[in-house]
Amino acid sequence: MSEPHPLARRAATEVRELAKFLLMAAPCYLAFTTVAFANYSIPSESMVPTIEVDDRVVVSKFAYGYSRYALPLPVAEAMPGGGGRFLATLPARGDVVVFRHPVQRRVMIKRLIGLPGDTIALRGGALYVNGVPATRSDGRPLVRAAHRAGLENAVRYTEVLPGGATHWIDEFSNTGSFDEFGPVTVPAGHFFAMGDNRDNSLDSRWDGMGAVPLENLIGRAEFTYFTMPRLGGPPGVAPPEHRLFRPLRKSAS
Repeated sequence: MSEPHPLARRAATEVRELAKFLLMAAPCYLAFTTVAFANYSIPSESMVPTIEVDDRVVVSKFAYGYSRYALPLPVAEAMPGGGGRFLATLPARGDVVVFRHPVQRRVMIKRLIGLPGDTIALRGGALYVNGVPATRSDGRPLVRAAHRAGLENAVRYTEVLPGGATHWIDEFSNTGSFDEFGPVTVPAGHFFAMGDNRDNSLDSRWDGMGAVPLENLIGRAEFTYFTMPRLGGPPGVAPPEHRLFRPLRKSAS
């Protein structure tokens, strides 16, 4: 019987080595992305100007402990609900959180505005938490390029939540469909989430989502590590805010 050709022997060896590497690497990758960090791509404009479409964010999955949603989503869907969280830690108001939508089962990213027991209301677009208004700067009118929707007019504010978390928000007006809301009390075991693009976000103000169970949390978004390059736009159009490696939650200075 003739010996295999040297190239065939080498190819077979390479295939075996690759298979061994994959068998070792796959469990390590799964463990890392389940326990430590993951990354998510942003599909919508609900968090503009803090996060833009196609940005990628780093998410710490250990920040709030672990529920079934820390696992890859097909595995999470196969597991029974109601299991709570292991090593649970309550989020902080102002965190940008990644979670599973309680109705549509999609992965979402929003800002956590209300904790269990908080009362949330909006009056003329102004946010109130437990009757205390979130302070915001004088608005800066601007024209921005919407994703696949041409140009739109907005007013940009810096909002400071009770407790000190500060971030940008955009408003089209103070008379939108969600600018008068509540008051509602966040149920036990739930949180209230809103997008920073206040008039272009289907969030906990919407009947189709409502308050979100804490069990649905996947992790805390820490910073944007990738942004799509934006070339110069028409005169008078505001460029996106600088976001690369900027913490997604800041304390007021």
